[in-house]
Amino acid sequence: MLLWHVNSQLGGSFSELIRAIHHDGFFATLWAASGPYIFGSKIAWTIIGLFAALQLAFMKWLPGPTYLGPETTNGCVPVYKANGRLAYGLTLTLFFLGGFVFKWFRPGVVYDNFGDILGALNMTAVSLCVLLYVKGRLWPSGPDSVTSSNQIFDYFAGIELYPRLLGSDVKHFANSRFSMMAWALIPLCFASWQAEHYGHLSTSMLVCVALQLVYLTQFFYWETGYFRTMDIQHDRAGFYLIWGVLVWVPAVYTSPAMYLATHPVELGWPLAVGIFLVGAFFITAKNLANRQRVRVRRTDGHATVWGKPPLIIRTKYKNDNGEERESILLASGFWGVSRHFHYVGEVAGAFCWSVVGGFSHFAPFFYVTFLSILLIHRGFRDDEKCQKKYGAYWDEYRKLVPWRVLPGIC
Repeated sequence: MLLWHVNSQLGGSFSELIRAIHHDGFFATLWAASGPYIFGSKIAWTIIGLFAALQLAFMKWLPGPTYLGPETTNGCVPVYKANGRLAYGLTLTLFFLGGFVFKWFRPGVVYDNFGDILGALNMTAVSLCVLLYVKGRLWPSGPDSVTSSNQIFDYFAGIELYPRLLGSDVKHFANSRFSMMAWALIPLCFASWQAEHYGHLSTSMLVCVALQLVYLTQFFYWETGYFRTMDIQHDRAGFYLIWGVLVWVPAVYTSPAMYLATHPVELGWPLAVGIFLVGAFFITAKNLANRQRVRVRRTDGHATVWGKPPLIIRTKYKNDNGEERESILLASGFWGVSRHFHYVGEVAGAFCWSVVGGFSHFAPFFYVTFLSILLIHRGFRDDEKCQKKYGAYWDEYRKLVPWRVLPGIC
């Protein structure tokens, strides 16, 4: 709410926000920013309801092959319908046809009502987390549910790993089909609002939105790879995850375009094309790195990496039930550059769609700053998990690939 307040009411200036907090106090400023929107509005609830219903229908009824996620330590194998590409393509097609061809709705209405949308999303996420907490304690969907003696912690961290509601996987719907799909559409709505109010679309907004669409198109093209990430495999469906994807992602991940809606910057076409190409390169490199590792593991090391046989370490480890398993650590290609090279592509791509906002305010850089902190922390989390899991094999891998994220720096 404060981020929306800064961009919509304070001209994108965090300095103005700090002055308001100093003058009126934090809670008074917070209430001024969020009070009018806390319960949402009829149009906000309508937008959210229609969008959620459409995405749930697409997830359940669009055709697609069955995809099995990784088996849990309790023997549960999550089952998904891999129809993300089709759902993404249909969503964008309906958006453009409905918003710009047949004029069924005005895309800029999302910007006009974004405060109310955030308020409604917040209420939805908090309520859903209560439901998931109660369900996890009384009617868990499978054996992978964990409770502690601290009820607040259980609400925050979550109880179930793969909860299901209405016959659908909650994390698949919330993380991917609602959150990531909304991320694709919201910047387009902000761009439409800018074009309405300024009479044209700025080159900065064009690059910002285009790069995010490159990122999200690649995400949905390889959506099944997301089912093997930390978000899905390890993070349970609690406030930490569910509120994050239902509220934080729509508010924060779209904030560079939110800022640009009222601060159009003309870059000039050579600079605009240059930033776009650099950003697209890093986004694509990040996805190619992920696919490179999956391909090597899927073929048991019988694949080429950058035209050469891969440098691999075959490992043995024990899962939480004490059963011995085998895996492969890839130490060449992107994964020979650094142990978490995909984070470099993630941050560099986000920087490119943020830097187009210029340096007059911090607002367009809020997301990439948060992302950098998140991924640095996650890099340490990943290393700790891998050290615990692989032991001496991870020590060997660290000798081959000494840099955690950025070669020569960290």
